[in-house]
Amino acid sequence: MQSSGSGYHAADAPSATPVVYLGHINPVMDQDTYFHGIMNALEGRYAPGGTDFRWDGEAWFGSDYNKVWLKTEGTLERGRLHDGQHELLYSRAISPYFNLQGGVRTDLDDGPTRTWGAFGVQGLALYEFEVQATAYVSDRGRFGARVEGSYDFLLTNRLILQPQAEFNLYTKSDSGRQVGAGLSDVDAGLRLRYELWRKFAPYVAVTYSGYLTQARRIVRDQGGESGTLRFTLGIRSWF
Repeated sequence: MQSSGSGYHAADAPSATPVVYLGHINPVMDQDTYFHGIMNALEGRYAPGGTDFRWDGEAWFGSDYNKVWLKTEGTLERGRLHDGQHELLYSRAISPYFNLQGGVRTDLDDGPTRTWGAFGVQGLALYEFEVQATAYVSDRGRFGARVEGSYDFLLTNRLILQPQAEFNLYTKSDSGRQVGAGLSDVDAGLRLRYELWRKFAPYVAVTYSGYLTQARRIVRDQGGESGTLRFTLGIRSWF
């Protein structure tokens, strides 16, 4: 969840005249394209009732101003895939720290498939707090929103403590996907990772995933657990 800048105007005057870059980003940086990928979480979540395996990753290709993003996350539980959400987005830098993003999201797993239009903002807030807020509209006329945040506390140069939380909201219930109207679910964790080298870090964590309000009733009616606190082991890697 990184960010970049916006457009610029360069003066056509002699070199003595100052050049002003809107967004405070040197236009030379906009000439190159890059590819970057990160697996934010590849983890096993352990609890007395069973073990879940979860992934959360993203990759982008483009310049400092314009990027194409691919994001994917999901959970494997008791041989079934659920919470599979995959997004293809176009991103445009609007400041040195924030990007506007728009595109499509597909909920694709062992449950009913849903398709959404997506529009949001992602970047670094004050004190390098990573945030993402996205609004969704589905092919069935439903609306939703997701808010995510995380922060890295550097205990040493290699040991990092990261609190993280994600909240999902919807305007209508969807029992096929265990979604409830209102604040539907939360996924949160406290991860302690050790960077063996820059691109690879194992971690231990305590994570919680739970359903709220109407979603909790839907899950209970289907025989599921409404919330679980788990001990977690995983890796974080990027390239």
